[in-house]
Amino acid sequence: MTLRSATPILTAIGTIAAGLIFTLSFAPASHAGDDMIVKQSNRSVSATIDELAKVLESKGIRIFGRVDHQANAKGAGLELRPSTVLVFGNPKMGTPLMQENPRIGLDLPMKVLAWEAADGKVYIGYTEPKELEDRYDIDGKDKIFKKMTKALKMFTDKAAGKSE
Repeated sequence: MTLRSATPILTAIGTIAAGLIFTLSFAPASHAGDDMIVKQSNRSVSATIDELAKVLESKGIRIFGRVDHQANAKGAGLELRPSTVLVFGNPKMGTPLMQENPRIGLDLPMKVLAWEAADGKVYIGYTEPKELEDRYDIDGKDKIFKKMTKALKMFTDKAAGKSE
């Protein structure tokens, strides 16, 4: 095959790749990943995370840390739209899961990410507990995972201003 005969093929591949990149860049946040629950927030990133922290603390859930990706990027001389992760957990729920499979400790404590998209909308997302159950092949802890699922939905709805 000569370069001349390959040109239409290369052009087609480039067009497909550009279309895929464009589509992924503007894909709705709800399709951010099969294992991630994503919802739009009615608040700014910082207000969303602040409200989440307030809700968690009111339920006696420990906050382990906050990672401000925008501030870290700025410290490295880079720009990034607002993006913050809140790390939190309840050892009474997480410990039995780690006793079953210590590798789940990579995803525990839980993490929730709030970020500002290119269009200025703010989203909040977290890994679906069922995904963790499947990923780490944990059996017999359905009650814990169901409780985590219900709690994360409620907490993030409140943080996003969806249930005042």
